[in-house]
Amino acid sequence: MPTKQQAVFQFDLTGGHLALDLANTVSRRDDPTRRREHLENFADLISFALQDKILSVKQAKDWHLLARRSASDAASSFRKAIALREAVYRVFAAAAKDRPAPAEDLLKINESAVEAVQHRRLVRGNGSYRWEWQTDGRNPLDRILWPIAESAVELLTSDELKLLRWCEAPDCEWLFLDHSRNRSRRWCDMNSCGNRAKARRHYQRTRE
Repeated sequence: MPTKQQAVFQFDLTGGHLALDLANTVSRRDDPTRRREHLENFADLISFALQDKILSVKQAKDWHLLARRSASDAASSFRKAIALREAVYRVFAAAAKDRPAPAEDLLKINESAVEAVQHRRLVRGNGSYRWEWQTDGRNPLDRILWPIAESAVELLTSDELKLLRWCEAPDCEWLFLDHSRNRSRRWCDMNSCGNRAKARRHYQRTRE
């Protein structure tokens, strides 16, 4: 768990959807010299889940303790999360380009989603019903994968998939949902990719 002296990395959650936010946790993924991995360990994954609101503050604290007690389980769950992230990225990148998704990546998402469904339980509390995640006694840290896998399937099978876009910045490669009024959003983040694109165009005009 980060100490007060350590700055917690703030993830860019401009994808507009949990599955896309996870896919975007690598910057410049196709440039080996500039690629930056934002998920380096299970603690980073917990921070991402907390910031994207799939874990509460109390749950995040509990999971940091659990991960420290069982480093092997944390490492296993982290490897699964990265494998799921890469499958999610390739599937949605293909969808954004109107291309068929790799079959093995669809299978990976499907397997993860089926596992998630198996851990859903309908419970009653405070006069109403709700879904809860329930572990089965194996690796409880795998729970972090279930809402992500579920969200990926929900997006793939929803009308919102039509809003999927690929950032137009040549050095970005991030994905997002375009909820702008006239569906004209071109960049994942106007404050970063958008401003850099404008600066490049301005520089090119001044050089002409």
